[in-house]
Amino acid sequence: MEENKKIPTKVIVRWSLIGLVILLLILSIFAQKIFGADSKFAEVIQLNMGDVANIFRLFVDNIPKILRALTYVVVIQLLSRGIRYLLKISLKRTTKGQTVLNLLDSFIKYFAAIACIWLVLSSLGVDTTTLLASAGILALVIGLGAQSLITDILSGLFIIFENEFEVGDIVVIDNFRGKIQEIGVRTTHVLDVAGNIKIINNSDIRDIVNLSKSLSLAICDVEIEYGESIERVEAVFKDQLPLIKDNVSTIVEGPFYKGVSAFNPSGVQIRIIAQCLEEDKFQTERDLYRQIKLLFDRNNIGVPFPQVVVNQPKTFEKVTKIERKEAEKFVDEQKEISKNIDTQDK
Repeated sequence: MEENKKIPTKVIVRWSLIGLVILLLILSIFAQKIFGADSKFAEVIQLNMGDVANIFRLFVDNIPKILRALTYVVVIQLLSRGIRYLLKISLKRTTKGQTVLNLLDSFIKYFAAIACIWLVLSSLGVDTTTLLASAGILALVIGLGAQSLITDILSGLFIIFENEFEVGDIVVIDNFRGKIQEIGVRTTHVLDVAGNIKIINNSDIRDIVNLSKSLSLAICDVEIEYGESIERVEAVFKDQLPLIKDNVSTIVEGPFYKGVSAFNPSGVQIRIIAQCLEEDKFQTERDLYRQIKLLFDRNNIGVPFPQVVVNQPKTFEKVTKIERKEAEKFVDEQKEISKNIDTQDK
């Protein structure tokens, strides 16, 4: 048999107090009707609690003012939403428009909220002229104590008008790489590839690299065995490299053969590069590696790997005079067309 659960004393006391308050409110509102208009008890309750608790009388006496205030709120909200909707339709088509839209949307929200508060107070009989004078002094005090807030807002305006970066750009801010998701009045939101959002105050954005302003480089360093003829490999690239672009749709310019980049312990390293959009960089590199591996397989080009050789060395194919001539011509051509594209070792 289950034991009867006891109600905690704290719960009993809490609900008792709530009930007592409700009872006092009812008595204060309807004291004269309950005890009679001439009752001394009703008079005492009315004098002490009636004016405060009689919310119904307060509401009835101020119905015109309350309706006027509600009308102001509804009209301002409709205007705010209408203006924001029109801006969304007209500015959302471009990344620059999206950036400006986020900023204007924040300003309109703040302005609508301030206007609502101002007109509601005015409709309820508050002296807004005196309030305005007091607000000027208060704004001065807040301005002195909220310099960081003002700095963030001004920095956000400079970011928008100087076009340093826009919504959708990929940037590096303080070693954090991600896509600009939102530029607000005070903060900027940056989304990285893992889905993490970093929120940065606009005034704290100092060291920034905008990776979307120009094409980015997809760099592929691959190795071939030392026994392979580099000239034969270059001749193969001369014929097959242009076809890789057809299979990698994210390549904008290239791919280009940059030559031998290193002598590694297991093989000769050669570099292939291509230009693409920053958001496509990593996928372009992966696709390039795949196409190069397929190219090596089709042309019997050996890719080195750590191993212990216990048999006779492999006999590699020799380069022909035609392949040597084609390779030299190809290398010169590649140097010329990619001379303005510099790369650094990763």
